[in-house]
Amino acid sequence: MPQINKLRYSANISKDTKVDAFAIGLFSDLKLDEDTKSFDKSVGKAISNSIESKLFDGSKDQIKIVPTNNSKVILLYGLGKRDDLSSELIRKAGGLISKTAISNKISSLSIVFPLKTQDDYLHQSFAEGIVLGSYQFNELKTEGKKFDLKSLTLVGVEKKPCEKGLAIGTSVCFARDIENRPGNIATPSHLALNAKNIAKNSKVKTKVFERQRFTKMGMGALSAVASGTEVPPKFIIMEYYNAPKKVKPKVLVGKGLTFDSGGISIKPASKMDEMKFDMCGAGVVLGAMRAVSILKPKINLIGIIPSTENMSGDKAYRPGDVLTAYNGKTIEVLNTDAEGRLILADALSYASKHYNPEFILDFATLTGAVVVALGHIATGIMGTSEDLIQEIKRSSKITDEKVWEFPLWQEYLDQVKSQIADVKNLGSAGQAGTIAGGAFLKSFVKEGIPWCHFDIAGTAWGDRNLSYHNKGTATGEVIRLVIDLLGI
Repeated sequence: MPQINKLRYSANISKDTKVDAFAIGLFSDLKLDEDTKSFDKSVGKAISNSIESKLFDGSKDQIKIVPTNNSKVILLYGLGKRDDLSSELIRKAGGLISKTAISNKISSLSIVFPLKTQDDYLHQSFAEGIVLGSYQFNELKTEGKKFDLKSLTLVGVEKKPCEKGLAIGTSVCFARDIENRPGNIATPSHLALNAKNIAKNSKVKTKVFERQRFTKMGMGALSAVASGTEVPPKFIIMEYYNAPKKVKPKVLVGKGLTFDSGGISIKPASKMDEMKFDMCGAGVVLGAMRAVSILKPKINLIGIIPSTENMSGDKAYRPGDVLTAYNGKTIEVLNTDAEGRLILADALSYASKHYNPEFILDFATLTGAVVVALGHIATGIMGTSEDLIQEIKRSSKITDEKVWEFPLWQEYLDQVKSQIADVKNLGSAGQAGTIAGGAFLKSFVKEGIPWCHFDIAGTAWGDRNLSYHNKGTATGEVIRLVIDLLGI
């Protein structure tokens, strides 16, 4: 079990609860609520001693292990000033509690929600943080005993929003698992299998097009990128209809490059192992679709994942080749390492033609340039609809998954025009690489369809210092944002 998959609930804290430890939150005013004060004298004394000896002051991100006179252990976690409380702060607190319990080999835990509130999103965020902080990727290790949090009870919370937080948190962890797996395991077939598993016993319907079929259909860009590998590529479609058919579906498209060598324009050997993460866009789609399959919102939603490796076999496509995408537009290939935008071109064309969508969002670890611009802090976005962009920014603020908008001015669109084809897969040398990727993709979204591109190359994995992330591994970033944007 890589993370907590089930939450238990209790209205009040009780010393008879059979757990290894209790987690109790305090603000910097260090006021204990009456229930906590009265439930066990030894606990109250232990907390008072920690405060009086100034071992604990209630500052945010602080956690202190406090032994008691009995076999129980107290985890005191700080929340800072009451007026500064936010959903992100409480999400971080939940993650810190889980991580501390795991590192101290506490297998069962009862966590007291630190305040009385009717704000459902605070309860949801707390559950999200607890689940996300409990995540570990250790399925490939054979040595050393694995330790997981086995039992977790939440005290004084609202159950319904916490169950929503559990569904979202476990779906993010589901995506993290897929994204963390190496390319010899997380193949296109593996992505397709997980898409089919989501469809089991749910309203999601999954279909998969094989190489021969999507090639015959006219997906010349995906076919070209897949031509250098013998690993079977897939074009994966997930359909969820739970609103009247007349309601336009929302469409999510995720780049599913399960390993990227760069093709003939081969990458340097250093850090090429990180290219197993080049399918994190597909992870966003799979994670979001899993959450939707559990939460069952009254919406229509489509998930599309073009998936392949990008290798340099003797049949591989070459710099200088001209490809014809699914919408009939021609593409001059200047660099085979700018392949993600090629497979997305066919997926965006397919979505535009077959679904008449309310909007399209695409997710891709598309450019190193976005890391130069924004580091590992924010996702780069750009698109065709100001209303859609504003809604994305609103959801970004709610979930604290930061985004930054890049412009798609005509000058940038001109930079991806080709002299011998309709477009080329690079912009101007050394300039605005992230925007060039978005400018290219815009050519494959039908005019009039609201669309936004998310370049998650800097946020899909990396070294962000958050209690509910693990450094150097997949984050599942923007799945929570998408769920909020969908109005679930």
